[in-house]
Amino acid sequence: MKLAYLSSLAIAGCVLGGIGPASAQIMSTDTPSTPHDIRVTITNEGNSSFTLTPLWFAFQDGTFDFFDAGMPASMSLENLAEDGIVDGLVNDFNMSGVPGNRQGLVLQPQGFPGAPVIEPGETGTAYITALNPADYRYLSFASMVIPSNDTFIGNDDPTAYQVFTAAGEINDPSGAYTIQIFGSDVWDAGTEENLGDGAAFSTIGGTATDTVGGSVGAAGDLSEFLNTTTPAQTTITDLIGSGELLATITISQVPEPTGSVLLLLGLVGGLGWRRHSAQP
Repeated sequence: MKLAYLSSLAIAGCVLGGIGPASAQIMSTDTPSTPHDIRVTITNEGNSSFTLTPLWFAFQDGTFDFFDAGMPASMSLENLAEDGIVDGLVNDFNMSGVPGNRQGLVLQPQGFPGAPVIEPGETGTAYITALNPADYRYLSFASMVIPSNDTFIGNDDPTAYQVFTAAGEINDPSGAYTIQIFGSDVWDAGTEENLGDGAAFSTIGGTATDTVGGSVGAAGDLSEFLNTTTPAQTTITDLIGSGELLATITISQVPEPTGSVLLLLGLVGGLGWRRHSAQP
């Protein structure tokens, strides 16, 4: 069932603000709380006209698998993919008993008025306290792509992104673990027909049509929204090409180790920075 979009984002905002039902499980803050917090950022690279809802993320032990391509979406994923609501994923992760139970939400307070979304060209940042990162080395994440009926980004392989080493260090010599998400990495939850009707963050209006017997799969090109407008008074003029960089997620420690700072300075001289492309 489709909820009003602003109401759904209000729920997401309440989670972080301590009002929503899942708020007690969100461990992230918008400023560092300890000298060695983990920083999580997501940048909407601006290569399309599409926006991202607040990014849910969790550090886990490699066993938390919240969806699988070719299988029906859970109700929690459906709520995320259709309305940007994270409460279900937050509660699912909490109930999974994953060691450390470290999860958070990345917002962009300067997004669409009244909704902390991440618009093209914007970056959102969150901080989370690192307790025994060697026990939860892997990252899971999810965000809705808007406007859409049920399009999202996320990883269906719980071990795709090993952010920390067995010693609890960032698993990249630069000191920053970087995930690049291209158009070909975007998912369709298979829960609503991709007609544009009733879609979140769209002025098309109408009522969404549920998909019967659908499953999670590769997203379409979202051309049903081309030249339509959003409540933010923007027009969708640029679709997400399969080879275009949609978003970049970066995980680093605060403050970054001295060695990584030196390495980053060396980039000017031509040193490489390993990046991790989105994996299924």
